[in-house]
Amino acid sequence: MAEPARASEATLVPRFVERPTEPIVRDGLVLAVAIAAGALLAGLLFGPWVGGPLLVLALFTLAFFRNPAREIPGDERTVVAPADGRVLEAGEILRPDGSRALRVGIFLSVFDVHVNRSPIAGRVVSLERGGTRYLAAFDRRAETDNVRLELGLETARGERVGVVQITGLIARRIVCHPGIGEWLERGARYGLIRFGSRTDVVLPLESQLRVRRGERVQGGASVIAVLPEVR
Repeated sequence: MAEPARASEATLVPRFVERPTEPIVRDGLVLAVAIAAGALLAGLLFGPWVGGPLLVLALFTLAFFRNPAREIPGDERTVVAPADGRVLEAGEILRPDGSRALRVGIFLSVFDVHVNRSPIAGRVVSLERGGTRYLAAFDRRAETDNVRLELGLETARGERVGVVQITGLIARRIVCHPGIGEWLERGARYGLIRFGSRTDVVLPLESQLRVRRGERVQGGASVIAVLPEVR
């Protein structure tokens, strides 16, 4: 009878207010407007060969910070991609504590949407930062050496799922809005990594993977795994 009691806890914890939700992330919009203003001024002072490239940079900034709405597929056992990008790996790993788990690693290029989404519905039980380096996100050493933030989630049935935001060669800032104890809905937007990065999902070993290395996924819209069957 303990499991129904745990499931009901989801209604008692504070709900995370999804953000960012605007079509263009606000910080990016402010930055793009500033660059566009600089482009206009440079064009007037020095000509289009200076203002033109700055205008292109402003448009690129708008595209980088785009934040499209997505329809979330499946049910509470369905794990959705936490980010847009290409699957770098999908398989079993050995965790630092000696336990085994499944991991799906996603590489985000500078052309991908960089807003992160929660892969499952769960309560935030941990926020752990680590790493000191800024290696290219596809470098295997980036998994352990790069600056990163792992968001630990616990489902209503007590399963633990980790979402790891990892910086890259260009990325220097991780944004993660939820706090300990808050409840995230599946597919909810909760943060981003600026300018190229990697996002991993660490799942219970008994989960069933639904993606392979090399596939492209969309955050919130692509199914990457299914949690173990309820017994």
